[in-house]
Amino acid sequence: MIASPEDQYSKVITMELRFCKVTIAGSLALFALLCAIDNLADYDTNYAFVSHVLSMDTTYASNALRSRAITEPALWRLGYLLIIAVELTTGACYLAASVQMLRRLRAGASLFNAAKRMFHIATGLAFALWFTGFTVVAGEWFQMWQSTQWNGQEPAFRFYITALIAAIFVSAKEAD
Repeated sequence: MIASPEDQYSKVITMELRFCKVTIAGSLALFALLCAIDNLADYDTNYAFVSHVLSMDTTYASNALRSRAITEPALWRLGYLLIIAVELTTGACYLAASVQMLRRLRAGASLFNAAKRMFHIATGLAFALWFTGFTVVAGEWFQMWQSTQWNGQEPAFRFYITALIAAIFVSAKEAD
């Protein structure tokens, strides 16, 4: 039986959309891995960021919440290493998702949909780091929003919103 032009067109569109999803996963992998690599390569710059946020030394002088400050350098290092570890893990999961989806690019819909599992894990990690870590914990608990020099809420917002928008697109179920 010969496929109709509509069926052939549908298959082309399906492949294009799948390839876009693979590319998105790969791009997010590159971003998260570069964040981690940059933090390792230029450790002191972002370590200073973490230490200032946790010590709350650039929040408003009248800030009644300064009792939350962490002033122990060992805890600053631990927090910074946790950030780097989550960035590396997020990037590795996005990379795995990209490879798994690429391997199943021409597979049936159920197999391609199953290949998205690591993408969802990576997006959960990205959201946990950049929303929970930077917006909730750093931004609100440690009052990072009060600092004119050490406020990372806007970049964090761009990061987790990008991951969430990508997740909406990538999560769309494939049809056979």
